[in-house]
Amino acid sequence: MSDSHSSSYVVKLLVGFSAIISSVLLSYFTILEAYAKNGEWYFYAIATAFLLCGGVFFCLQAFVHKVKADFSRRAKQRESKKANEVG
Repeated sequence: MSDSHSSSYVVKLLVGFSAIISSVLLSYFTILEAYAKNGEWYFYAIATAFLLCGGVFFCLQAFVHKVKADFSRRAKQRESKKANEVG
């Protein structure tokens, strides 16, 4: 995997998983610590939702880039196979 789609796949997948893990950790913190204090949990709930949605978004983008990389790799294999058959 050497083209731009595959490098973008790795980066976006790492960002997506780190955002999802951060949202889970932040939600646990909110449940265990900040829930007792009235009014502070709104900020943590918004941050958790933002991280979770962002993580899912980046993971889906990574999946799209992985599929594009696979399609381009297969197309190159087909072209080289056709060139070898003709030549």
